[in-house]
Amino acid sequence: MTRDNFTRLANGLLSTGRRRKPDGPFGWLLKGYGAAIALWVVWTTVFSTADVLALTIVFLTLMLVLVFFLVAPNDKPGTELPNPLDWLLIAVSAVSAIFFIGSIGDLSDRISLLTPLTMAQLGFGVIITLLTLEATRRTVGLGLTLIAAVFIVYNLQGHLLAGIFRHGYISLSYFIDVNVYTSDGLFGVPVRVAATYAFLFVMFGTFLDRVRGGDFFFNLAARLTGRAIGGPAKVAVISSGLFGTVSGSPTADVVTTGSITIPLMQRLGFSRNLAAGVEVAASTGGSILPPVMGSVAFIMAEYTGIAYSEIVIAALVPALLYYVGVLIQVHLHCKRHGLGRLDPDEIPSWSKVMRGAWLFLIPLAAMVIPLVIGYSPTFVALFGTAAIVICSLFSRQHRLTPRPLLDALATTTFRMVGVTAACAAAGLVIGGITMTGLATKFSSIVMLLAGDSTFMTLFFTALITIILGMGMPTASAYILAAVLLGPTLVNTLGIATMSAHLFILYYAVLSALTPPVAVAAYAASAICGGNPVGIATQAVKLAVFAFVFPFAIVYNPSLTLHGTLLSCLLEIMQAFIATLAIAIASEGYLRHKLSPFVRLALMAGGLTLLSPSGWPVLVGLIMVTGALVTQLRGCTISTLAQNALSHDRNK
Repeated sequence: MTRDNFTRLANGLLSTGRRRKPDGPFGWLLKGYGAAIALWVVWTTVFSTADVLALTIVFLTLMLVLVFFLVAPNDKPGTELPNPLDWLLIAVSAVSAIFFIGSIGDLSDRISLLTPLTMAQLGFGVIITLLTLEATRRTVGLGLTLIAAVFIVYNLQGHLLAGIFRHGYISLSYFIDVNVYTSDGLFGVPVRVAATYAFLFVMFGTFLDRVRGGDFFFNLAARLTGRAIGGPAKVAVISSGLFGTVSGSPTADVVTTGSITIPLMQRLGFSRNLAAGVEVAASTGGSILPPVMGSVAFIMAEYTGIAYSEIVIAALVPALLYYVGVLIQVHLHCKRHGLGRLDPDEIPSWSKVMRGAWLFLIPLAAMVIPLVIGYSPTFVALFGTAAIVICSLFSRQHRLTPRPLLDALATTTFRMVGVTAACAAAGLVIGGITMTGLATKFSSIVMLLAGDSTFMTLFFTALITIILGMGMPTASAYILAAVLLGPTLVNTLGIATMSAHLFILYYAVLSALTPPVAVAAYAASAICGGNPVGIATQAVKLAVFAFVFPFAIVYNPSLTLHGTLLSCLLEIMQAFIATLAIAIASEGYLRHKLSPFVRLALMAGGLTLLSPSGWPVLVGLIMVTGALVTQLRGCTISTLAQNALSHDRNK
């Protein structure tokens, strides 16, 4: 397959329906609807004592109505008003919402799999399943839609297969009962997270954006790194990381911050692919960067039962080392190619940066302090959002009056349309996996391929997670991998739950930048006009350390700050030296171009340093030290020779 054909195929899988931006009375009607959903989510979070399943039903059914208003069937230009097909789907979604919301009482009292479904319940169960698939296709693309459809077909027809994948007969009624009328499928954990944690943190990010929080982070990054070599690229790394931890979506981060940073890097001499690759690598890391880590951290907390605050603490060192590795490579690349600094006129003064900084710092403190104290993530997000609203009242430039407040609430709901559809589709997949026992079968296959080797099991887990994540949102990729592969790591290999799920989370995140289907790279290519595969290749090179570091998390739990103070410090120091060595080897430059032998020694030494403590660590330290000393001595001898030659010429 040629590269052009592959690009067309990937674009077909990743393409989504065009987002409408209706204005006028119709637009305000939709904004009112979206704002009402946002206020309902806030109200249920603070005051409601209703059943969780009931709240999830209300949220998803109301959001499905909004999908067909906002997202066209394809990406072709057209009217901002729904077409006849859209109106039909809107009507069907509305009737379904009325049915499910009106049946909440009966559904709460019903005993699943014992009480037969009525014809109405079976019919609307099929309808909402089909609506979810179409909503997923429009908002996320064919990738996740096809996966969900394949699992549905497997559930209903898998009894006809032979071998390990065969399962018992599942009727349509049984399938709908489990997948729609229990909390194990469509209305399960993914949508519940979308309706609570994820929604409220997206709300925080939206309100922060309304008061120009993105400008503050960019100016802060520009002030800190603007005068350094490769300043624009470092600004992109830092600002995208800060924004990405709130958004939790590599693609959204690329589109938001990349629209500023990518043209800026290009203007100062960066190639299209390099500029976009830097942005993609930086944006992708935001999903693993505390304190927020996007919605996927909340899903991990819900799925594993581990407190969100513990996940944030455990993820801190790996995330910081990820950005250290990216910054080192960016610095060395810019130094090697003489790529410049920001223009002095573009570097804001500290007074300009800090002018009004309280408007952004107080809300961040209002989030971090309650999180450390032990408040739930849901209330943490509410505290942060409330702090933004209150602080804005004391700012003339950024005051949130009723109209922008309504607009921010509606925008929050609009941004959650794609996330909700993806989570609903993931719920369908989870329900199917549960009723067929596919997770156990999948574990058996992985163990068969890997044998008794823990390393090979981890390798196949990483590979499968990246493949599952291609073309999907990070949260969906993590959910599928956690359900299919998590039991193998935790129950079969005995790996700690925290380490096992951080391992899976890392590769679910990295799927956003891994070619050939790298969704964040495709988003960046739309900004710079570069080749998506070339952009993804640059991003992988910059994030190369992240592809090996999850193994260190499993073998060295102290990196997640679980252990004695001394063991944590030693492991962190080892990992830092390994990061430095791998970054230098990947870039192939220190003071001048590295020889292949020195690069190989640095890479091998860095990888060895990530192994458990013992003689391999000593060997790795010797290899890295020897390679660096050889390189620095070579630089010194070369410099002395050049100086001597220059002196002779002058004579």
